[in-house]
Amino acid sequence: MVKSVFITGAASGMGREGAKLFHAKGWRVGAVDRNDDGLAALNRELGAERLWTRAVDVTDKAALGSALADFCAGNVGGGLDMMWNNAGIGESGWFEDVPYEAAMRVVDVNFKAVLAGAYCALPHLKKNPGSLMFSTSSSSGTYGMPRIAVYSATKHAVKGLTEALSVEWQRLGVRVADVLPGLIDTAILTTTPDHSNDGVLTRSRDEILAVAPKKGPFRMMPAVSVAETAWRAYHSTRLHWYVPKSLRWIDVLKGLSPEAVRGRVVKSLPALIPKEQ
Repeated sequence: MVKSVFITGAASGMGREGAKLFHAKGWRVGAVDRNDDGLAALNRELGAERLWTRAVDVTDKAALGSALADFCAGNVGGGLDMMWNNAGIGESGWFEDVPYEAAMRVVDVNFKAVLAGAYCALPHLKKNPGSLMFSTSSSSGTYGMPRIAVYSATKHAVKGLTEALSVEWQRLGVRVADVLPGLIDTAILTTTPDHSNDGVLTRSRDEILAVAPKKGPFRMMPAVSVAETAWRAYHSTRLHWYVPKSLRWIDVLKGLSPEAVRGRVVKSLPALIPKEQ
């Protein structure tokens, strides 16, 4: 029986790499995104066989639920093996510089859409024993990160929801897990507005790569590394997945002394601020 995965934010970055990887493994892939052009490119690359795409705004619960229902109608028994809540956006800058409306967009996409995905996917996940709801959290979900405070808060929320539902949904035969990526080579690095710098990011991808550590937990990782982690997560009962694995130590250290982690973040803060400021 062909397994199925439904991925939000699948037109680019980690979601796109996930769609490609699961498709290559023989799965039927549902890929949704607001980016029509990105989905069209994915269709051209993978072809129509076992690939289903639709332009969807994940903040519209009705549209997301309709897309899930239509995709799952093509699966045996109408079930779903894996839901990957991956769509996400960012807004950066000092907290007081980020407009409230921009902060709420981050909440809507990064957390409320995950809630919508959970509500909409559960009826389909319950039909397939051992199914998995997988969500993209972030390394900023290990300790609150300055200049992306609301983004960080939403990723903490995703992590907390994952932990709670991983307990609740055991009685339904549905597993729940998340991935906490660090610095990943995706477009969000260069498209996130910096509201403390007139809404403009002052670092290109090459500039970010130049200042990023060459080793350690915050080295730049390719988007496919997260897709490969999602694949491993389906075949495991592990709750939290870190990319790279060494990011787990932030959670460990925070559990021992959040003040110590705060001190280390304060010391690293100058490196997080664009040089032009």
